[in-house]
Amino acid sequence: MSLRSDKNITEIGFFMFKATKRFIAGAICPRCSEMDKLTIFKEGGGDYRHCVSCGFKDQMFLQSDPKEVETRVNISKEEKLAETQTVRLVDPKELH
Repeated sequence: MSLRSDKNITEIGFFMFKATKRFIAGAICPRCSEMDKLTIFKEGGGDYRHCVSCGFKDQMFLQSDPKEVETRVNISKEEKLAETQTVRLVDPKELH
């Protein structure tokens, strides 16, 4: 099994894999300040960002994996019930 890495293409035996680059919606390039021009990709075990407008490229050092944003779809029923509180409605006329 041969292992060769060249720019964005990695060859392992007979298989070749191209680095998948994804655009990040709303991201602004730190060099040229253009919006929606940044891509992110993995290369050689590192995470990188690259601007397709000005050619800016740097490695990102993430402290941990990004966490999924909590939504009503990905919260379990038990977690929803644990956050549920009983509320008592009071008529303001009865307070006096």
